[in-house]
Amino acid sequence: MSLIQHLINGELVNDSGRSADVYNPSTGQVIHQVPLASRETIQQAIDSAKAAFPAWRNTPPAKRAQVMFRFKQLLEQNEARISQLISEEHGKTLEDAAGELKRGIENVEYACSAPEILKGEYSRNVGPNIDAWSDFQPLGVVAGITPFNFPAMVPLWMYPLAIVCGNCFILKPSERDPSSTLLIAQLLQEAGLPKGVLSVVHGDKGAVDALIEAPEVKALSFVGSTPIAEYIYSEATKRGKRVQALGGAKNHAVLMPDADLDNAVSALMGAAYGSCGERCMAISVAVCVGDQVADALIAKLVPQIKALKIGAGTTCGLDMGPLVTGQARDKVSGYIEDGVASGAELVVDGRGLSITGNEDGFFLGGSLFDRVTPEMRIYKEEIFGPVLCVVRVSSLEAAMQLINDHEYGNGTCIFTRDGEAARLFCDEIEVGMVGVNVPLPVPVAYHSFGGWKRSLFGDLHAYGPDGVRFYTRRKAITQRWPQRASHEASQFAFPSL
Repeated sequence: MSLIQHLINGELVNDSGRSADVYNPSTGQVIHQVPLASRETIQQAIDSAKAAFPAWRNTPPAKRAQVMFRFKQLLEQNEARISQLISEEHGKTLEDAAGELKRGIENVEYACSAPEILKGEYSRNVGPNIDAWSDFQPLGVVAGITPFNFPAMVPLWMYPLAIVCGNCFILKPSERDPSSTLLIAQLLQEAGLPKGVLSVVHGDKGAVDALIEAPEVKALSFVGSTPIAEYIYSEATKRGKRVQALGGAKNHAVLMPDADLDNAVSALMGAAYGSCGERCMAISVAVCVGDQVADALIAKLVPQIKALKIGAGTTCGLDMGPLVTGQARDKVSGYIEDGVASGAELVVDGRGLSITGNEDGFFLGGSLFDRVTPEMRIYKEEIFGPVLCVVRVSSLEAAMQLINDHEYGNGTCIFTRDGEAARLFCDEIEVGMVGVNVPLPVPVAYHSFGGWKRSLFGDLHAYGPDGVRFYTRRKAITQRWPQRASHEASQFAFPSL
C-alpha cells in the first residue's frame, strides 16, 4: 500500500503523525494512505510560499502565462493517466473523469490570458499635468480547500488564476481522492513553476483551521457543504481574510407543458444520475407544471433509470460508478428510507444493488420519488446521491415560488419552447446560475461560477472575471509632474478639477 505525500517547496514530504485511508470505491478496498498535515507542516508550506512570493510577484505576467501554456499541454498529454486516478479513488466513470479534466483545462486556458486580464486602466490629464491609472496587484499567500467530487476540476478553478495573478497558493484537497490532485500539481512544476509558488498539503479540519488562523494567508477559496462554507467564511473573515466559500445546493428543473419531453428526459438522466449525483450542480428536483407533465415524465424516466449501466468506474461505457465511500452510500440510503417514511412515492428504488465481481463496492442504483412536497427532508436537504424527486405544481409562478423559497440558490433550469416564460424565469428566479433547456448551467471559464443565498458566502464567485478580482487588489495611482517654470501657491480647500 503506497503513501501519498505532501508537495511543499517543490519536494514530496511526509508527516510522521496521523494518516487516513484512501479507498477504491468500486472494490471497497483501501488502496493508499494519505498523511493528515500537522500545524508544523502547514506552516512549512506557508513559509515556502512566503519566501517564493517576492520573486514571483515581480515575474512579468507574460512569463507567468508561458508556464500556464506548458501546463495546459502537459494536462492534455496526461489525460488518460489523470482520469484513471480520478476513477480509481472517486468512483466516477472514466468518461466523466475526462470531462471533468477538460472543464478544468478551460480555466488554465483563461489563465493563459494573464497579460490581458491584468491590464490596468489609464487616464491622461485627469487634471492639469496629472495622470491617473489603476493596477491589479497580488495578495500574497492564498489558499484553497477543495471537495472530493471534482479532484481535478475544482482545484483548477482556483490556483491557475491565483498563481498567474502573482500569488503563491497552498492547496488542501480532499483526503478521499488526493492522487490526481497531487499529480496535476507536479505537472505544473514540470511546466516550470518555481518552487514554493504552489504547495499541496493533505489534511482534515486541523489543516483547515491552521490555514484559517495563519496571519500570512490573505485569502481562502472553498467549495463544499454549506455548514463548512459558513464556518470557514465566519472564522476567516473575522481574522481579516478575503473569502469565497461555495456551499450546498438543491437544484430544480422546471418542466413546462410545452417542453420537448424526450430531450428533457435525456437531459435529466445525465443531470440527476451522472457521477452518482455527487455534483453541486446535479438536478435533484424535477418540478412539473401540471399532472399530465409529471405522469408523462415518470413514464419516460422509469425504464431509463432501470436500464442504467452501473459498474466499476474504470470500466469504459458505463453510466454510473459507485459512490465515493460506504458512509456516503449509507447516508443516501437513509434519505431514501426517510422519503418513504414521510409519504413520498418511491417509484424506483436503487438500494440493494450488487455488482458481480465488485460485491464490496459502494454501489447504489438510481432512485426516483414522485409526489414529493416541500416539507419533506428529501426535498429540503442536499442528498448528494442518485436520487431524483418529482414535485407537482399547477403553474410556472408556483414553480418559481417553490424555488425562490428554498434556502439554496445554486443552479436551476427550465425546459420550455416559450420565450416569454423563459425570460420571466431568468429574470425573476433567485438563483445564481440558470439554464434554459440546459440542465447543468455551469458557466464557461471566462464567466464566473457561483450561487446565491446559502450556496455562497462572500461577494465574489469562482474563476473568470470574479476570480481575477478575488485574487488581486486594485491600487489607484495619481501622479503629477509640474512644469519647471511654474510655481503654485498652497491650496487648502479640498482639490477638484
